[in-house]
Amino acid sequence: MEQAAHDFIVEILDQCQDLALATIRPDGYPQATTVSYAHDGLTIYIGVGHQSQKAANIRACDKVSFTVTAPYAEWSQIRGLSAAANARILEKPEEIERAGACLLRRFPQVGQWADAARSGAVLLLEIRPRLISLLDYRKGFGHTELVSA
Repeated sequence: MEQAAHDFIVEILDQCQDLALATIRPDGYPQATTVSYAHDGLTIYIGVGHQSQKAANIRACDKVSFTVTAPYAEWSQIRGLSAAANARILEKPEEIERAGACLLRRFPQVGQWADAARSGAVLLLEIRPRLISLLDYRKGFGHTELVSA
């Protein structure tokens, strides 16, 4: 991936707090939900309930997609990402600690759920993009570039 594309992705991830995450339901239909996230470079971390549909979907199939759109005042300024990715539930204590610290830096209020994460009631997920579409209307209406992560 070229540095300019990497920088664009990180800039969008830095500017936003929520993404729309699509998982695959057991009946084959996608399920899209909005989640808050933190990131370390291109790696994204989210927390979900242990019994949530998102967690069940990811246990069955690790393929996910997500979109992130930066705030904009007019269409000519739309910038965002759409990605095909893989998600996994973090299990190793050091992975959970790293993801939790990343989320806590971005959202200090998540500290109130630290015990729930340690007990397993809240699962921390790692999402790694594989293919990312960069959307930048500043370069023209509907302009996209596809990059591999």
